[in-house]
Amino acid sequence: MNPEQLRNIIEAALFAASEPLNAERLQGLFDEEQQPSRDTLHQILLQLQQDYAGRGIELKEVASGFRFQARQEVSAWVSRLWEEKPQRYTRATLETLALIAYRQPITRAEIEDIRGVTVSSNIIKTLQERDWIRIVGHRDVPGRPAMFATTRHFLNYFNLKSLDELPPLAELMDIDKINQELDLRDPSAGEPTDDAAGDREAAGDMAASHDPDAAAAEDVAVTADDNTAAGYDPAYEPTDA
Repeated sequence: MNPEQLRNIIEAALFAASEPLNAERLQGLFDEEQQPSRDTLHQILLQLQQDYAGRGIELKEVASGFRFQARQEVSAWVSRLWEEKPQRYTRATLETLALIAYRQPITRAEIEDIRGVTVSSNIIKTLQERDWIRIVGHRDVPGRPAMFATTRHFLNYFNLKSLDELPPLAELMDIDKINQELDLRDPSAGEPTDDAAGDREAAGDMAASHDPDAAAAEDVAVTADDNTAAGYDPAYEPTDA
């Protein structure tokens, strides 16, 4: 198979796929004797990224692989294809998601301690239903509270390859800035409502509580999740539940 034909197949597969494709899935498109090497795939993907540079769409690498998508700078026009405008999530939901993303693994009680108010069960349910967070284990304290962390789908949705690409928390002035940075919008929700923390400025609390050195030194004792075969791995990288 010549290089041009190989490139066309990869390009067409990425356009047709409904989800990001990694190297393994791309190799699976071919019979064993025709499978391109990882190095060859890497070169093709790099070439495609260069070919689409400066155009309305781009080839983006996210946590689960590569996908074609509209560039952010044209999203305001592309979004007009959908009649219903997406509603932004409530402030309380954004605060909760931001805390889980930056402080994971974290328990509901720890989130409540930082926010200063009770976390609604509906917020946790909403984030789990969107497959943005999941239970990764239980803290070994009385009551064995569940610990939450973000998923690979969370990274895919927000165009992130890894958690290292999250906007630095120290640079975010308030929760509205987080909303702009991550474009946290609910494409299916109705008019948003908020809980008692809706008018609170939470970013200051989160920034004050986010101490990378302390987090790294924290001794977290975890037991295995009742619904999984293994407990939380300190070197955790988000994966689909």
